[in-house]
Amino acid sequence: MGEFCKVERDGHLTIVTITRPKVMNSIHPPACAEMAGVFDEFEADPEQWVAIITGEGDKAFSAGNDLKYQAQGGELVWPPSGFGGLTNRFGIEKPVIAAVNGLALGGGCEIVLACDLAIASENASFGLPEPRVGLLALGGGLHRIPRQIPMKHAMGMLLTGRQLPAAEAYTMGLVNEVVPAGEALAGARRWAEMILECAPLSVRASKRVALETLGHATLEEAADGRYPSVHAVLKSADYTEGPLAFTQKRKPNWTGR
Repeated sequence: MGEFCKVERDGHLTIVTITRPKVMNSIHPPACAEMAGVFDEFEADPEQWVAIITGEGDKAFSAGNDLKYQAQGGELVWPPSGFGGLTNRFGIEKPVIAAVNGLALGGGCEIVLACDLAIASENASFGLPEPRVGLLALGGGLHRIPRQIPMKHAMGMLLTGRQLPAAEAYTMGLVNEVVPAGEALAGARRWAEMILECAPLSVRASKRVALETLGHATLEEAADGRYPSVHAVLKSADYTEGPLAFTQKRKPNWTGR
């Protein structure tokens, strides 16, 4: 266990818990640096295939930037991988799931936006309140929100700084599922288990291609694109193992190679 976050590994699953509940799991640069190292290790470990990030306690996933630390003159130096070690980690192919157990505000909301899936407890809420304190959602919020939800909803969040309850976030498409209070992590683990039933290289290629095709102007251009991650799947042992397991009526033994 680190000073600001806890890391658990369960088979091919890594669970990262922000452990600053006394400050609503807000993140200052030292915590951010620690989390960046954790996700560096996750990304580099061939045996870790899916990650979940959550917050300690039942009140907050993360309230974002630790403004008290900033107000006291703490040095604001962030790692290249961004807030929480995730918001600028654009090249990560392994899936990351947010288990939102309470408030996800500012940078906390931006961490959720940087994840591939989000499971929220019914007491969770989301918001980018930076304009209310003279700041901007520069951890990806300004850029990801208009890409993930309809523009009018995005502007409603960005221009007012208001908080969205979990149910409203779900209707907007900001989260995949809303679960009872206290069950965000269990819900995220359930989704992780479904991902882990799939071939890891196929999962990573699916994520990478889906993201890369957003940069193409037309569907035809996207379909005609050349994607190295696809070729990696076609050359992998798992590419043979999947059909073989199907014909033998057994579960596949994925290796990720």
